[in-house]
Amino acid sequence: MSLVVLLLGMGILMGAAAHTSLTVFTVAAAGIALWLIAFAVRERIGRHRG
Repeated sequence: MSLVVLLLGMGILMGAAAHTSLTVFTVAAAGIALWLIAFAVRERIGRHRG
């Protein structure tokens, strides 16, 4: 069931990305990448301290 929900979500997001301009898509992708990098750094710092 969770696989079906995941595939449905991916389809919706890819459809939305296909209808936006390249500039909007690039800015959104960069924002998500920065958020993921910040999360990874925060997790790594937390593991070194704990």
